[in-house]
Amino acid sequence: MTRQKRSHHRLKRAVAPYLYLSPSLLIIGLLMLLPMVTVIAYSFQNSAVLRRDPSFAGLKHYQAIFVDPVFWASLWHTLYFTCMSVVFHMTIGMVFALMLNSDRINPTLRNILRVLYILPWLFTAVIIAVIWRLLLEPNGVVNSVLMQMGIIGSKVEWFSSPETALHAVTFANIWAGYPLFMVSLLAGLQGIPKDFYEAADIDGAKAYQKLIFITIPQLMPIIISISLLDFIWTMQVFPLIWITTGGGPIYSTEVLSTYTYKLAFSSYNLSQASASAVVILLISLGLTLFYIRYQKAR
Repeated sequence: MTRQKRSHHRLKRAVAPYLYLSPSLLIIGLLMLLPMVTVIAYSFQNSAVLRRDPSFAGLKHYQAIFVDPVFWASLWHTLYFTCMSVVFHMTIGMVFALMLNSDRINPTLRNILRVLYILPWLFTAVIIAVIWRLLLEPNGVVNSVLMQMGIIGSKVEWFSSPETALHAVTFANIWAGYPLFMVSLLAGLQGIPKDFYEAADIDGAKAYQKLIFITIPQLMPIIISISLLDFIWTMQVFPLIWITTGGGPIYSTEVLSTYTYKLAFSSYNLSQASASAVVILLISLGLTLFYIRYQKAR
Protein backbone atom coordinates (compact mmCIF):
# COMPACT_ATOMS: atom_id res chain seq x y z
CA MET A 1 0.00 0.00 0.00
CA THR A 2 1.43 3.37 -1.03
CA ARG A 3 1.90 6.25 1.39
CA GLN A 4 -0.91 8.21 -0.30
CA LYS A 5 -3.38 5.32 0.07
CA ARG A 6 -2.41 4.82 3.70
CA SER A 7 -2.97 8.49 4.48
CA HIS A 8 -6.31 8.40 2.65
CA HIS A 9 -7.33 5.30 4.63
CA ARG A 10 -6.38 6.97 7.95
CA LEU A 11 -8.38 10.07 6.95
CA LYS A 12 -11.46 7.94 6.21
CA ARG A 13 -11.16 6.19 9.56
CA ALA A 14 -10.81 9.53 11.34
CA VAL A 15 -13.79 11.13 9.57
CA ALA A 16 -16.14 8.11 9.66
CA PRO A 17 -17.26 8.51 13.34
CA TYR A 18 -18.20 12.14 12.74
CA LEU A 19 -20.23 11.16 9.67
CA TYR A 20 -22.18 8.67 11.78
CA LEU A 21 -22.76 11.37 14.41
CA SER A 22 -23.66 14.11 11.93
CA PRO A 23 -27.47 13.48 11.90
CA SER A 24 -27.62 13.66 15.71
CA LEU A 25 -25.33 16.69 15.81
CA LEU A 26 -27.49 18.43 13.20
CA ILE A 27 -30.67 17.80 15.23
CA ILE A 28 -28.99 19.00 18.44
CA GLY A 29 -27.78 22.12 16.63
CA LEU A 30 -31.24 22.93 15.25
CA LEU A 31 -33.25 22.13 18.37
CA MET A 32 -30.85 23.28 21.11
CA LEU A 33 -27.90 25.41 20.01
CA LEU A 34 -29.77 27.60 17.53
CA PRO A 35 -32.57 28.56 20.00
CA MET A 36 -29.98 29.22 22.72
CA VAL A 37 -27.96 31.53 20.48
CA THR A 38 -31.17 33.27 19.33
CA VAL A 39 -32.35 33.91 22.90
CA ILE A 40 -28.93 35.26 23.90
CA ALA A 41 -29.04 37.61 20.90
CA TYR A 42 -32.57 38.77 21.80
CA SER A 43 -31.43 39.66 25.32
CA PHE A 44 -29.13 42.35 23.86
CA GLN A 45 -31.77 43.89 21.59
CA ASN A 46 -34.57 46.42 22.06
CA SER A 47 -38.04 45.20 21.04
CA ALA A 48 -36.73 41.82 19.92
CA VAL A 49 -39.07 39.96 17.54
CA LEU A 50 -41.58 42.84 17.62
CA ARG A 51 -39.50 44.96 15.21
CA ARG A 52 -37.76 44.07 11.98
CA ASP A 53 -34.68 46.10 12.85
CA PRO A 54 -34.24 46.00 16.66
CA SER A 55 -31.49 48.23 18.05
CA PHE A 56 -28.62 47.11 20.27
CA ALA A 57 -29.49 47.49 23.96
CA GLY A 58 -26.31 46.30 25.65
CA LEU A 59 -26.91 45.13 29.22
CA LYS A 60 -30.03 47.25 29.72
CA HIS A 61 -32.41 44.30 29.96
CA TYR A 62 -30.18 42.49 32.43
CA GLN A 63 -30.07 45.62 34.57
CA ALA A 64 -33.86 45.87 34.35
CA ILE A 65 -34.47 42.37 35.71
CA PHE A 66 -31.78 42.72 38.39
CA VAL A 67 -33.52 45.79 39.85
CA ASP A 68 -36.94 44.14 39.63
CA PRO A 69 -37.97 42.92 43.12
CA VAL A 70 -40.21 40.27 41.55
CA PHE A 71 -37.12 38.70 39.92
CA TRP A 72 -35.36 38.37 43.28
CA ALA A 73 -38.53 37.03 44.90
CA SER A 74 -38.84 34.45 42.10
CA LEU A 75 -35.17 33.50 42.54
CA TRP A 76 -35.70 32.93 46.27
CA HIS A 77 -38.89 30.92 45.62
CA THR A 78 -37.02 28.84 43.04
CA LEU A 79 -34.23 28.05 45.50
CA TYR A 80 -36.70 27.18 48.28
CA PHE A 81 -38.86 25.06 45.96
CA THR A 82 -35.81 23.27 44.53
CA CYS A 83 -33.86 22.68 47.74
CA MET A 84 -36.87 21.44 49.72
CA SER A 85 -37.89 19.17 46.85
CA VAL A 86 -34.43 17.62 46.47
CA VAL A 87 -33.98 17.08 50.23
CA PHE A 88 -37.35 15.38 50.65
CA HIS A 89 -37.04 13.45 47.38
CA MET A 90 -33.82 11.99 48.74
CA THR A 91 -35.18 11.35 52.25
CA ILE A 92 -38.44 9.72 51.17
CA GLY A 93 -36.71 7.81 48.37
CA MET A 94 -34.13 6.44 50.84
CA VAL A 95 -36.79 5.36 53.37
CA PHE A 96 -38.89 3.58 50.73
CA ALA A 97 -35.82 1.99 49.10
CA LEU A 98 -34.67 0.59 52.46
CA MET A 99 -38.18 -0.70 53.08
CA LEU A 100 -38.41 -2.42 49.69
CA ASN A 101 -34.94 -3.92 50.16
CA SER A 102 -35.67 -5.29 53.63
CA ASP A 103 -36.04 -9.04 54.15
CA ARG A 104 -38.32 -8.43 57.12
CA ILE A 105 -41.22 -7.49 54.84
CA ASN A 106 -43.21 -10.22 53.12
CA PRO A 107 -42.20 -10.52 49.41
CA THR A 108 -45.82 -10.23 48.25
CA LEU A 109 -46.30 -7.08 50.33
CA ARG A 110 -43.02 -5.69 48.95
CA ASN A 111 -44.27 -6.15 45.39
CA ILE A 112 -47.53 -4.38 46.21
CA LEU A 113 -45.69 -1.51 47.90
CA ARG A 114 -43.30 -1.24 44.95
CA VAL A 115 -46.27 -0.65 42.63
CA LEU A 116 -47.92 1.85 45.01
CA TYR A 117 -44.74 3.82 45.64
CA ILE A 118 -43.95 4.20 41.96
CA LEU A 119 -47.46 5.43 41.04
CA PRO A 120 -46.53 9.16 40.91
CA TRP A 121 -44.24 8.38 37.97
CA LEU A 122 -47.23 7.25 35.92
CA PHE A 123 -48.80 10.71 35.90
CA THR A 124 -47.82 13.72 33.82
CA ALA A 125 -47.24 17.11 35.45
CA VAL A 126 -50.66 18.31 34.28
CA ILE A 127 -52.48 15.36 35.87
CA ILE A 128 -50.52 15.77 39.10
CA ALA A 129 -51.41 19.47 39.23
CA VAL A 130 -55.11 18.72 38.69
CA ILE A 131 -55.09 15.97 41.34
CA TRP A 132 -53.56 18.21 43.99
CA ARG A 133 -55.80 21.15 43.11
CA LEU A 134 -58.79 18.89 43.78
CA LEU A 135 -57.30 17.46 46.98
CA LEU A 136 -56.24 20.83 48.41
CA GLU A 137 -59.23 22.95 47.45
CA PRO A 138 -61.20 24.40 50.42
CA ASN A 139 -63.87 21.66 50.14
CA GLY A 140 -61.34 18.98 49.26
CA VAL A 141 -60.36 15.74 50.96
CA VAL A 142 -57.30 17.15 52.77
CA ASN A 143 -59.23 19.88 54.58
CA SER A 144 -62.00 17.44 55.52
CA VAL A 145 -59.57 14.92 57.00
CA LEU A 146 -57.55 17.57 58.88
CA MET A 147 -60.71 19.14 60.33
CA GLN A 148 -62.05 15.77 61.49
CA MET A 149 -58.70 15.08 63.18
CA GLY A 150 -58.84 18.49 64.89
CA ILE A 151 -55.57 19.69 63.30
CA ILE A 152 -57.22 22.73 61.69
CA GLY A 153 -60.31 24.59 62.86
CA SER A 154 -61.46 25.98 59.52
CA LYS A 155 -61.00 25.35 55.82
CA VAL A 156 -57.59 26.39 54.48
CA GLU A 157 -57.17 27.72 50.95
CA TRP A 158 -53.83 26.02 50.35
CA PHE A 159 -53.15 27.37 46.86
CA SER A 160 -54.91 30.73 47.32
CA SER A 161 -53.18 31.94 50.50
CA PRO A 162 -49.76 33.65 50.25
CA GLU A 163 -48.77 31.95 53.52
CA THR A 164 -49.40 28.38 52.32
CA ALA A 165 -49.26 28.42 48.51
CA LEU A 166 -45.49 27.92 48.12
CA HIS A 167 -45.44 25.12 50.71
CA ALA A 168 -48.43 23.43 49.05
CA VAL A 169 -46.96 23.44 45.56
CA THR A 170 -43.62 22.24 46.97
CA PHE A 171 -45.41 19.38 48.72
CA ALA A 172 -47.09 18.39 45.43
CA ASN A 173 -43.72 18.38 43.67
CA ILE A 174 -42.17 16.27 46.44
CA TRP A 175 -44.92 13.69 46.02
CA ALA A 176 -44.37 13.65 42.25
CA GLY A 177 -40.57 13.31 42.26
CA TYR A 178 -39.45 10.90 44.98
CA PRO A 179 -39.74 7.70 42.80
CA LEU A 180 -36.56 8.70 40.91
CA PHE A 181 -34.53 8.50 44.11
CA MET A 182 -36.37 5.41 45.31
CA VAL A 183 -35.65 3.38 42.17
CA SER A 184 -32.04 4.57 41.90
CA LEU A 185 -31.26 3.92 45.57
CA LEU A 186 -33.01 0.55 45.51
CA ALA A 187 -30.78 -0.50 42.62
CA GLY A 188 -27.76 0.72 44.59
CA LEU A 189 -28.83 -1.17 47.72
CA GLN A 190 -29.14 -4.40 45.78
CA GLY A 191 -25.59 -3.90 44.50
CA ILE A 192 -23.96 -3.62 47.96
CA PRO A 193 -22.13 -6.88 48.79
CA LYS A 194 -23.78 -8.77 51.67
CA ASP A 195 -20.31 -9.58 53.00
CA PHE A 196 -20.12 -6.03 54.38
CA TYR A 197 -23.22 -6.54 56.51
CA GLU A 198 -22.16 -10.02 57.60
CA ALA A 199 -18.81 -8.65 58.80
CA ALA A 200 -20.64 -5.86 60.63
CA ASP A 201 -22.91 -8.43 62.33
CA ILE A 202 -19.85 -10.35 63.51
CA ASP A 203 -18.46 -7.12 65.00
CA GLY A 204 -21.77 -6.53 66.79
CA ALA A 205 -22.84 -3.48 64.79
CA LYS A 206 -26.40 -2.27 65.25
CA ALA A 207 -28.83 -1.42 62.44
CA TYR A 208 -28.24 2.34 62.57
CA GLN A 209 -24.44 1.80 62.57
CA LYS A 210 -24.67 -0.36 59.45
CA LEU A 211 -26.78 2.36 57.83
CA ILE A 212 -24.32 5.14 58.70
CA PHE A 213 -21.03 3.34 58.06
CA ILE A 214 -21.93 0.91 55.24
CA THR A 215 -25.14 1.76 53.40
CA ILE A 216 -24.85 5.54 53.05
CA PRO A 217 -21.12 5.57 52.06
CA GLN A 218 -21.80 2.90 49.44
CA LEU A 219 -24.76 4.89 48.06
CA MET A 220 -23.04 8.29 48.22
CA PRO A 221 -22.05 8.38 44.49
CA ILE A 222 -25.67 7.67 43.51
CA ILE A 223 -27.02 10.19 46.04
CA ILE A 224 -24.78 13.00 44.79
CA SER A 225 -25.39 12.26 41.10
CA ILE A 226 -29.17 12.02 41.38
CA SER A 227 -29.33 15.06 43.70
CA LEU A 228 -27.47 17.22 41.16
CA LEU A 229 -29.68 16.04 38.30
CA ASP A 230 -32.82 16.52 40.38
CA PHE A 231 -31.69 20.04 41.35
CA ILE A 232 -31.20 20.98 37.68
CA TRP A 233 -34.57 19.51 36.62
CA THR A 234 -36.57 20.88 39.56
CA MET A 235 -35.21 24.38 39.01
CA GLN A 236 -36.93 24.40 35.62
CA VAL A 237 -40.33 23.07 36.72
CA PHE A 238 -43.11 25.03 35.03
CA PRO A 239 -46.39 23.10 34.37
CA LEU A 240 -47.03 22.12 38.00
CA ILE A 241 -46.71 25.69 39.31
CA TRP A 242 -48.47 27.30 36.36
CA ILE A 243 -51.54 25.07 36.59
CA THR A 244 -51.86 25.10 40.40
CA THR A 245 -51.14 28.77 41.23
CA GLY A 246 -49.93 30.56 38.09
CA GLY A 247 -47.20 32.15 40.20
CA GLY A 248 -49.67 33.72 42.60
CA PRO A 249 -51.21 34.77 44.80
CA ILE A 250 -49.36 38.10 44.89
CA TYR A 251 -46.20 36.50 43.43
CA SER A 252 -45.96 34.15 46.44
CA THR A 253 -45.18 31.16 44.18
CA GLU A 254 -43.49 33.05 41.35
CA VAL A 255 -40.40 31.12 40.21
CA LEU A 256 -37.90 31.91 37.47
CA SER A 257 -39.75 29.85 34.87
CA THR A 258 -43.14 31.53 35.47
CA TYR A 259 -41.48 34.94 35.78
CA THR A 260 -39.84 34.48 32.37
CA TYR A 261 -43.06 33.16 30.81
CA LYS A 262 -45.08 36.17 32.01
CA LEU A 263 -42.50 38.61 30.69
CA ALA A 264 -42.68 36.97 27.28
CA PHE A 265 -46.37 36.17 26.85
CA SER A 266 -48.20 38.48 29.27
CA SER A 267 -46.10 41.65 29.06
CA TYR A 268 -44.74 40.84 25.56
CA ASN A 269 -41.35 42.04 26.73
CA LEU A 270 -39.39 39.40 24.85
CA SER A 271 -36.05 41.12 25.39
CA GLN A 272 -36.29 41.06 29.20
CA ALA A 273 -37.74 37.54 29.02
CA SER A 274 -34.70 36.49 27.01
CA ALA A 275 -32.38 38.07 29.58
CA SER A 276 -34.17 36.15 32.35
CA ALA A 277 -33.91 32.95 30.30
CA VAL A 278 -30.16 33.51 29.90
CA VAL A 279 -29.82 33.83 33.69
CA ILE A 280 -31.61 30.48 34.09
CA LEU A 281 -29.36 29.02 31.40
CA LEU A 282 -26.20 30.20 33.18
CA ILE A 283 -27.34 28.74 36.50
CA SER A 284 -28.21 25.43 34.83
CA LEU A 285 -24.91 25.36 32.94
CA GLY A 286 -22.99 25.98 36.15
CA LEU A 287 -24.71 23.06 37.85
CA THR A 288 -24.25 20.88 34.77
CA LEU A 289 -20.51 21.60 34.63
CA PHE A 290 -20.25 20.78 38.34
CA TYR A 291 -22.07 17.49 37.68
CA ILE A 292 -19.78 16.62 34.74
CA ARG A 293 -16.66 17.39 36.78
CA TYR A 294 -17.95 15.22 39.60
CA GLN A 295 -18.62 12.33 37.19
CA LYS A 296 -15.10 12.64 35.74
CA ALA A 297 -13.58 12.74 39.23
CA ARG A 298 -15.27 9.42 40.01
